[in-house]
Amino acid sequence: MSEFDYDLFVIGAGSGGVRASRVAAAHGAKVAVAEEYRIGGTCVIRGCVPKKLLVYGSHFADELHDAARYGWTVDQPRFDWPTLRDTVLRDVERIEAAYTSTLDNNRVEHFHERAVIAGPNTVRLASGRELTARYILVAVGAWPVMPAFEGSDLCITSNEVFHLPALPKRVVIQGAGYIAMEFAGIFNALGCHVTVVNRSDVILRSYDEAMRDRLLQITMARGIEYRFNSPIRKVARQDDGSLLVHAGDHEPIPADTVLIATGRRPKTDGLGLENAGIALGANGQIPVDEYSKTSCDSIYAVGDVTDRVQLTPIAIREGHAVADGLFGGNRRTIAYDSIPSAVFSQPPIAAVGLTEAEARDQYGEVRIFTSDFRPMKNIFAERHERGLYKLVVDAGTDRVLGVHMIGPDSPEILQAAAIAVRAGLTKADFDDTVALHPSMAEELVLMR
Repeated sequence: MSEFDYDLFVIGAGSGGVRASRVAAAHGAKVAVAEEYRIGGTCVIRGCVPKKLLVYGSHFADELHDAARYGWTVDQPRFDWPTLRDTVLRDVERIEAAYTSTLDNNRVEHFHERAVIAGPNTVRLASGRELTARYILVAVGAWPVMPAFEGSDLCITSNEVFHLPALPKRVVIQGAGYIAMEFAGIFNALGCHVTVVNRSDVILRSYDEAMRDRLLQITMARGIEYRFNSPIRKVARQDDGSLLVHAGDHEPIPADTVLIATGRRPKTDGLGLENAGIALGANGQIPVDEYSKTSCDSIYAVGDVTDRVQLTPIAIREGHAVADGLFGGNRRTIAYDSIPSAVFSQPPIAAVGLTEAEARDQYGEVRIFTSDFRPMKNIFAERHERGLYKLVVDAGTDRVLGVHMIGPDSPEILQAAAIAVRAGLTKADFDDTVALHPSMAEELVLMR
């Protein structure tokens, strides 16, 4: 008989937690997972998956408008928000069921209630039941940050935005990170008047400046308004039920919905980590070593709760590595360099490697290659939006340090380019590759 109820107890059934549970069970471990909300976590339930489906739905506004230039007759198209909303939510249910089946098929026991840490090898369920485990993995993710201001209770976050009863005519979005810019694009395409307010004068600060500037130009031309250096001070309910947003020193902004998208914080409040002697970081994150182990030898943490890199594929890799290390005899680390990322704005941005500014700081002399072009798809359309691709190259070694793109389908193209950056290929390798014509991707190998 084992001295513990389980070999591994996972708190949180998101992408990282489910992967760790499945892999550990496949190695022969007895595994349980507790989830207080829905299996699937942020990405599946209230993040990248439903958001990307909304992006797809909003793209039809342009597609239907452009169809006439390509010879199609589309009579009186109209949009119905409840249809898109409910279709997206049904697909979320489908994926949640698939995640649940994955746990069941791997004989992972799951508890649909909150669990907290009661000691180095003990978890306490909301029901009061205590269970023991040789190892505990914390994978509870992060939670939207809601700034403190009068009327904040009248606002929503990215958690609630998928459940809006009706499509608002006027939307104010606070923040200028990827969540803010993606929802700004969605609402703008669906016909809402969108105002983005931000405490600084920079959007998407981690991305290359040229891509940020191009996105700002295009979205302003599409009708999105910006008020920089203007954090929300107050939101008030009007007699007609609408909202009035006081931001910075500007005139108040009338709105029907106010979306707060000012970042996410590790969801560690009340988790009981102090019961295992684990001190949190300044942002509430769980400090871990390169193997995702905390200061307590029996407790590990992966994903957004560690605040290392808040990306679903990273949480999955971390969870997989922990399971392999503890139960598969394969102790390994995760590489955090050259991670591809994308913002599904309209148009989207995609990037891998160093920005031009980062490369100059680290390498000194760099060479920059750009292609500024009008995508073929836009030629028949009335839009004069231009794509922009950039290669950042180390002048000394010719190695490509970064690839940055804005334009249609950039994330789909960037994934292949990320392999090249990760492999350390040179600009000469790009030049020696035959172009695939006609395509937007060919611009990557035609820059001289």
